[in-house]
Amino acid sequence: MLSSRITSGSRLLGLAATLTVAVSLTAACGSAPTEQAGTASASKAATATSAQDLGGMDALIAEAKKEGQLNVIALPPDWANYGELISTFKTKYGIKINEENPDGSSSDEITAVKTRKGQDRAPDVLDLGQAFALSGAAEGLFAPYKVATWDKLPAGLKDPNGNWYNDYGGYISIGCDAKAVGTCPKTFADLLKPEYKGKVALNGNPTKSGSAFAGVFAASLANGGSFDDIQPGLDFFKKLKESGNFNPVETTTATVEKGETPISIDWDYLNAKYADEFNAKGLDWQVVVPTDGQYAAYYAQAINKDAPHPAAARLWMEFLYSPEGQNLYLKGYARPALLPAMEADKTADAALVAKLPKVEGTPTFPTEAQVKKAQEAIATGWSAAVAG
Repeated sequence: MLSSRITSGSRLLGLAATLTVAVSLTAACGSAPTEQAGTASASKAATATSAQDLGGMDALIAEAKKEGQLNVIALPPDWANYGELISTFKTKYGIKINEENPDGSSSDEITAVKTRKGQDRAPDVLDLGQAFALSGAAEGLFAPYKVATWDKLPAGLKDPNGNWYNDYGGYISIGCDAKAVGTCPKTFADLLKPEYKGKVALNGNPTKSGSAFAGVFAASLANGGSFDDIQPGLDFFKKLKESGNFNPVETTTATVEKGETPISIDWDYLNAKYADEFNAKGLDWQVVVPTDGQYAAYYAQAINKDAPHPAAARLWMEFLYSPEGQNLYLKGYARPALLPAMEADKTADAALVAKLPKVEGTPTFPTEAQVKKAQEAIATGWSAAVAG
């Protein structure tokens, strides 16, 4: 289980990375700034580094309710159970959530923060691949804040100043519709078999998508590569393309349901969700974490330093890192960052823990330098690998 990663010693950089590539948003992103709702810059909440700075949780809740809104971006409802997380927060606190660009990438989120500074429609909170959490913190884009469960988060899963903190993670897996495919692949080596012609897809483009990037890294580990050398992963997808097995359709809930992506390399929590959702509709969606290419990673949360709704942003973080929020991630098959502590104090839902895809062994993780090197290789090599 991913929890073994949490208890290891040195700083661990589980990657759910996308490259820092400028991704255009809608034309409105460049419109003139409008006055921020709630004048966040003058709000005490905008500089609060904990709920105690505002007088405790009750005071934070009251301030957030006064603001009445929260802007989120790039949170697909079927990703890590965000649909239920959002609806539960709205019901619990009576705060409206403005959802934008649910299928957006981490680069879209950072672009929105930068281009909408001073606007009331800027994102309040961010859900980011680890590389973007690191780069955004380095650029000073985030507001430091420590949730009530801060001390239970292992040191390797958070910025020491509270600029970002890991929240949920998973393993790269292979999902497969057994009814459409027959015998499902169990390893990366299996994916090159001729019976999978035109069937093997990724969730996105690895130059922008964290899950696709991780898929290439996992393929590298399965083919003699290492955290220092992602090139074997690019070579693998080149072979997959040349064999005719690579499917350029990017995996979504719709492509799985329609049978357009019968084999998908993706996070285990997404593939497991598909199994739950579509088996009743006739798909026999099977999920396996490949033994020849285990790759695990976390995503991170951060608060926009210029959030138009700073109290609501901080309350959202408190909710996500509460046992209620962490169990809702778990319900979506994502492995919450607080899982070891919750198992120890019996607040984790044991039935949900038992449903997680099985994994053997203890994963390892790349350093920040190794991540950057891999990013550069993907940026220059992906198009050539799957061209034609």
